[in-house]
Amino acid sequence: MKLKGPVPEGYIFPKGYTNYLFSLLFLLYVFDYVDRMVLSSLFEYIKADWHISDAHLGMLGAALKISIVALTFPVSILIDRWSRKRMIASMAIIWSMATAACAFTGSFGQLLAARIMIGVGEAGYAPGGTAMISAVYPERKRSMMMGIWNASIPIGIALGMMVGGKIAATYGWKHAFGLVSIPGFIIALLFFFIKDYKTVDLNTYSNGSKVPENPMRFREMVREFLGKPSLLFTYLGFAFVIYVTDSILYWLPTYFSRVQGVPVEKAGTRAGIVLLLALIGAPLGGYLVDRWRRTFSRARLVFPAITTVLSSIVMFLAFVVFTGEMQYKILLLLGILVMAFVAGAAAVTQDVVHPGLRAVSYSLAVVIQNAAGAGGTIITGVVSDATNIQTAMSSLPISLFIAACLFFAGSFYYKRDYDKVAKINLEVES
Repeated sequence: MKLKGPVPEGYIFPKGYTNYLFSLLFLLYVFDYVDRMVLSSLFEYIKADWHISDAHLGMLGAALKISIVALTFPVSILIDRWSRKRMIASMAIIWSMATAACAFTGSFGQLLAARIMIGVGEAGYAPGGTAMISAVYPERKRSMMMGIWNASIPIGIALGMMVGGKIAATYGWKHAFGLVSIPGFIIALLFFFIKDYKTVDLNTYSNGSKVPENPMRFREMVREFLGKPSLLFTYLGFAFVIYVTDSILYWLPTYFSRVQGVPVEKAGTRAGIVLLLALIGAPLGGYLVDRWRRTFSRARLVFPAITTVLSSIVMFLAFVVFTGEMQYKILLLLGILVMAFVAGAAAVTQDVVHPGLRAVSYSLAVVIQNAAGAGGTIITGVVSDATNIQTAMSSLPISLFIAACLFFAGSFYYKRDYDKVAKINLEVES
């Protein structure tokens, strides 16, 4: 696709090309999560077929996160220092191949290995996509575009849960993996032909200056992250929220099936509708954060604090106070609220670091998120084995409350950390 038309202020490509690039990133994220989440709708089928425990199912859910934790940071260095588009396309091909391989497994160990390989492919996608979106859209739109991009996650989750259960009920659970792997291949091939921005030189700058001074030394790179309290609080806040959301992602269909007696093939659809409502929460949160930030500099962390504490209250009501249809209505509200934090928090990981380290910055968030998510998935399974799924889900609101406190604490450092960052104009690659 040729670059045609004027380049508006704050953009590096014409608007039409920028939106085309964003569309590919959006679709890749959808199928990233389809490939991840089809597993959760198949838990009961796999358990019945292979006679494994809930703890084993939790390990399957956590497996890809283990490889993401191990590989995201080194892969993000390649993204920042080499090529966004080549790394993203290559990773999409790997995760699609690994998903297809799940259809040919014959034991728990083989399926576990295939799930780990999905994580190998997905290791750097979120950091790469985040860095690219931060580069191609103006800063004033950063939270909103992050919110819209992250709205692809609930679409992928819902599709994975709904489609997986229906395919499994008709053809068998292994066929679900094979069929959902196809779209990722197609979009990955398109991504090889897009334009990228030039890799940003790593130089030191004096408090927001546009004039480079000296090449950054290793300790100065480390200081970009460890010396920014707003960033550290954001990483930790992410971790406590993702501990909860990943537990919901993998265990809500099982909860509906066991506690409410919903048939397995319908439980995934019922859970998928709850999670699909993040399609409203993520972009709406991004829009509101960007609007509020015009008059309140701390908005990108105060807003996540507000929505996360509300999520904690709503989740407590859903799993502890109410049952039946009222419970489901409250869970629908939770679906909107629980992802409203992500746009502002993701934008912070880009706002307060050197532009040449943005993928690395979000990779650290991804490492912490996935470690927490893996922990949440496994611990929820272990608690369920020891007690029941009701008790396991009822304990989760505490983590959301802790996350809200962390976001609020980080907001007091945001302006100071933001003012230190170099303001560098990005350029299109040759």
